Amino acid sequence: MANMLYFMGFLALSCSLTLASDPSPLQDFCVAAPNGEVFVNGQFCKDPKLVTENDFFFSGLNKPGNTANPLGSKVTPVNVAQIPGLNTLGISAARIDFAPYGLNPPHIHPRGTEILTVLEGTLYVGFVTSNTENRLVTKVLQKGDVFVFPQGLIHFQRNAGYGNAVAIAALSSQNPGVITVANSVFGSKPPIADDVLAKAFQVDKSVVDHLQSQFWMDN
Repeated sequence: MANMLYFMGFLALSCSLTLASDPSPLQDFCVAAPNGEVFVNGQFCKDPKLVTENDFFFSGLNKPGNTANPLGSKVTPVNVAQIPGLNTLGISAARIDFAPYGLNPPHIHPRGTEILTVLEGTLYVGFVTSNTENRLVTKVLQKGDVFVFPQGLIHFQRNAGYGNAVAIAALSSQNPGVITVANSVFGSKPPIADDVLAKAFQVDKSVVDHLQSQFWMDN
């Protein structure tokens, strides 16, 4: 596990140099500081004289996430919200834990490409290309395998083994964002009009009403 985490650190650095989609830094660092009254694209910079080593540090990625939920998975993000020093550096990471048959449901990262490495277990993963082809690209991954999900495309991961599974993801943004498809479509607040969804999905309104009444959790 330790060797794989070191490998992912090197991979994350490479990703930040080649795939970064965030603005490039214009100084050594711009540690994120609490926003003031002006809204900016990203975060304000902390006074460099007040920066400490803890602004570049996160602890706990070795701890399994709690998968006792309806999805059977848990994402532990490590982005600019957890490490302020990531601000402007165009990189972040996440640990994803899966119970047997656990699912990280179809979702989108609107601001980042993801590269995933399986540390333990077997994962069935895939993404869907954009309109009008909508082609499903899938692969079964074993321990040590790596797979890339292009920025902005719907993708998913499912535990295809009988035991627990763990993966580490690196993403080409300090804040890649997550749009979980089912949550956004059927769990929006206020809800999207049922006649809109009924026509979009070509189903009866009662089906839409049932789906909108469900609990949609964020991973």
